[in-house]
Amino acid sequence: MKSAVETLNPTRVRLSIEVPFEELKDSLDAAYKKINQQVTVKGFRKGKIPARVIDQRFGRGAVLEEAVNDALPKFYTDAVNEAELNVLGQPEVDITELKDGETLNFTAEVDVRPTIEIPDYSGIEVEVDAVEVGEEDVDKAVEELRERFASTAPVERAAEEGDVVTLDLEAKVDGEVLEDGVASGVSYTIGSGELLDGIDDAVKGLEAGGEATFASELKGGSAAGKEAEVTVKVTQVAKRELPELDDDFAQLASEFDTLEELRADSRKRLENMKQFDQATQAQERVLEKLLELVEVPVPEKLLEEEINTRKHNLEHHQLGQMGLDLEKYLEIQGKTAEEFDTETKEAAVKGIKTQFVLDELVNREKLNVNQEELTEHLMRRAASSGMSPDQFAQAVVEGGQVPMLVGEVARGKALAAVVEAATVKDTNGEVVDLDDDEDETGAETSTEAAASEEETPEAETPKAEAAASEEKNEA
Repeated sequence: MKSAVETLNPTRVRLSIEVPFEELKDSLDAAYKKINQQVTVKGFRKGKIPARVIDQRFGRGAVLEEAVNDALPKFYTDAVNEAELNVLGQPEVDITELKDGETLNFTAEVDVRPTIEIPDYSGIEVEVDAVEVGEEDVDKAVEELRERFASTAPVERAAEEGDVVTLDLEAKVDGEVLEDGVASGVSYTIGSGELLDGIDDAVKGLEAGGEATFASELKGGSAAGKEAEVTVKVTQVAKRELPELDDDFAQLASEFDTLEELRADSRKRLENMKQFDQATQAQERVLEKLLELVEVPVPEKLLEEEINTRKHNLEHHQLGQMGLDLEKYLEIQGKTAEEFDTETKEAAVKGIKTQFVLDELVNREKLNVNQEELTEHLMRRAASSGMSPDQFAQAVVEGGQVPMLVGEVARGKALAAVVEAATVKDTNGEVVDLDDDEDETGAETSTEAAASEEETPEAETPKAEAAASEEKNEA
């Protein structure tokens, strides 16, 4: 076999492959054997039909076609390995010449990872928000905790803002009561916005036993998005009572003995959260600067597939779970279809570029992933997906996506190395030490957000990685 490589553009090549006919012998034998098992010829036992009879009855062309289809993947893979190509996805194969007994010539066009030159990135400088926690922040955190420990007491008066009311609901569309449009004993805090639009105005001013009817667009269920006539009956009005902010509250709501200790702990938690946000912000901004330094051509077919995947995941996973379609989602977001397409394409381009650049850094710096790092990452991904670690691990293994997780961890380490080399200052001009934060986050937040959608393991493999990890012998 002989092969030659022609570079069509920075992300696509054409392989021209010449195969001497004698190298097709094994595939020809396999083709005759396969056809033997599929056909019946009078006078011959199944599987024992001579090759010449198969040629006469079914044509030599059918045998050649079967043999070539069997042989192409191997010759393509050999040519890819010989040229040391890093291919993406499946090739477009064209048989240019097939002479029985003489030769097989074919071409294969395929996307390849572009060659990327990463310049010195040690001069990257970014600014992030300062970690500042004021008294008002602590007050808000303690007040939110206080709200969680509020109690309710029934009152004999009209419902007011902030009251907890118990409701019976009935929804009609076109005069017909919906099968899933009836609910009893629903607890609702007036002003929380957790139920239907218009319900607050409907129930305020009603006492227990009071009833009102209002129109509202249904957010979910069998008639999601439709205008409904909703009848609401108040069966109880209760007033929320907040506990006093004192040492007794601290003992009730926490492991601390005094309110002062509780406030100090709240301050520390807020600082930790802001430090985490600061580290994430640093990663995102360093990544942006890094991508600005590197010229990264993006394969057109890969980009098209990535855009389609992102749209599919949004429409059939995220929006589907919320009972929305794309049109309604865009209306809520205040975006046009053109704006959505532009944003989706920009996100897809960034995701692919991010993966290419960080993968190049992984290779250049010879970064490896150990079992402990992989396990920690798996635990985090399982938690974010709402699955148990065992369930997530099983889904990953069954989906053949362990290399995908390894790649995520490795890219996280690559980004961490870039962040470490960069200068990060806060808005006060102070240099930020991110060592501890990077240990906690694994520098993975930005790479995951840019390269994939946060879905279940089956839905989230980045196209660039999935394509690169496909079996090269599938032509």
